[in-house]
Amino acid sequence: MKKKTMTSRYARSISPNTFLSLFTLSISLFSSSSSSSSSLCDCLVQSADSTPTPPPLPVLPIPTSRQLQWQSSSMALFLHFGPNTFTDSEWGSGHADPSVFHPTSLDAAQWVGVAKQAGFSRVILTAKHHDGFCLWPSEYTDYSVRSSPWRGGSGDVVAELACAARDAGVGLGLYLSPWDRHEPSYGRTVEYNEFYMGQMAELLTRYGEIKEVWLDGAKGEGEKDMDYYFESWFSLIRQLQPGAVIFSDAGPDTRWIGDEAGVAGSTCWSPFNRSNAKIGGTDPQYSRSGDPVGQDWVPAECDVSIRPGWFWHASEVPKSATTLLDIYYNSVGRNCLLLLNVPPNSLGLISEEDAQVLQEFNELRRSIFDENLAKSASLSASSTRGGMMNNSHFGPDNVLKECIYSYWAPEESQSDWTLHLRFQEKVKFNVLQVQEPIQLGQRVIQFHLETLENGDEWRQVINGTTVGYQRLLQFPMLETQELRLVIDKSRGDPLISYLGIYLDCFSILTETPSNTSQTHANGSWVIMKTTRDNHLSATL
Repeated sequence: MKKKTMTSRYARSISPNTFLSLFTLSISLFSSSSSSSSSLCDCLVQSADSTPTPPPLPVLPIPTSRQLQWQSSSMALFLHFGPNTFTDSEWGSGHADPSVFHPTSLDAAQWVGVAKQAGFSRVILTAKHHDGFCLWPSEYTDYSVRSSPWRGGSGDVVAELACAARDAGVGLGLYLSPWDRHEPSYGRTVEYNEFYMGQMAELLTRYGEIKEVWLDGAKGEGEKDMDYYFESWFSLIRQLQPGAVIFSDAGPDTRWIGDEAGVAGSTCWSPFNRSNAKIGGTDPQYSRSGDPVGQDWVPAECDVSIRPGWFWHASEVPKSATTLLDIYYNSVGRNCLLLLNVPPNSLGLISEEDAQVLQEFNELRRSIFDENLAKSASLSASSTRGGMMNNSHFGPDNVLKECIYSYWAPEESQSDWTLHLRFQEKVKFNVLQVQEPIQLGQRVIQFHLETLENGDEWRQVINGTTVGYQRLLQFPMLETQELRLVIDKSRGDPLISYLGIYLDCFSILTETPSNTSQTHANGSWVIMKTTRDNHLSATL
């Protein structure tokens, strides 16, 4: 099938001045971000032998520097904590006595340590949930830690977490619930918006750098009507914490995926139209898939809890590490960030069984993704921007460098976009990883992987739709000596920044019975998936 460059529909033209600004931004983002993220590394190298071919034009929209840093972190840990932890509740009424909040062993450094050791680079705390109880001593209400017996009424959970995160080099995010079931002014629009912005200002000026501000439109049926001044809130956040990404159903920086299962759509675009979304009322399917012709860059975040509930309950147990691995494939592996909730218990600690699962989850990922088998292959491409023999900065070998600022780019105006891998001997694998240099836009619409059989016959192994920052595809075990990644359709010329193949011995994929040899749905094979839930420490 002939590949299609979707230039006329998807790739909007830009003026020379705009392009210069975008190019300069790309360089400056790289320079400012390289020290904070391993994926934003030192890989812009110029040849001394010839005048380099410049990078291709961006395909709009493109991410901001804060969105690039957010996306490169891949995972964040959510911390639901408050009176609900002690009253066995999920949505508190706002009438629980502050005296119930008394974690006798609270240790924010333990929370951060568990997160960091498990590979999470950011933690987000429910500074105020729907019950209105504040985990910091707010000046605007007495319904807070100040009225509790914890630390003799002088404690501040947000401050302790901010200090622990800063010491560990872990980013801090905060959730401030718009719905407040305790505050008397809730329902009086102007008065409550002033109250809310006052509390937001406290959180954004007392605790150092905030990496993410998390908002939602949750509200129970039959509750008071309220108009939230979201745009005023966003402006305040930008003013006080310009480096923070803002999460909500509709962005502006990152959006909700539309469910609480941690599963993204198999097609997932970061481009999005904020004008088509409303906080608390966005079409879940639109949230899941994004929009290939969207005007705004709003990548998706997948939230899910390690336990059945969002707050800790003594009767509940955590998901297994292999279940978390499956969620990882369907969130991080579908161009999203995984926000995994791990609620501290009534002692004020992350429970030992939760910490053990997180460690096993980390070991699973390390055992699978530490060795990219593609690095032993010889690479070639259908074409290379600037010519294969012209010391091009865009050659196929770039796809083995873990850096979004080095990438393979094909020659312009081509209809064949292929990367060819040839191994010295056969390799076994069952996971494909593909990444795009998203600083130049999200481009790939459709792709597939082929393997050479009997020396002369190419057979399709798996196909997929969008790529974005990262795409992971699983399939039954494959053993081969030659592979081809083929881009079938793209917004403008496709660019690939990383290509990986891996062996996952923990997820077992088998084909379901079918009358056809290559059945696929939602961008991958129809497969039956089971996982080994044996105690992992014996196998890792």
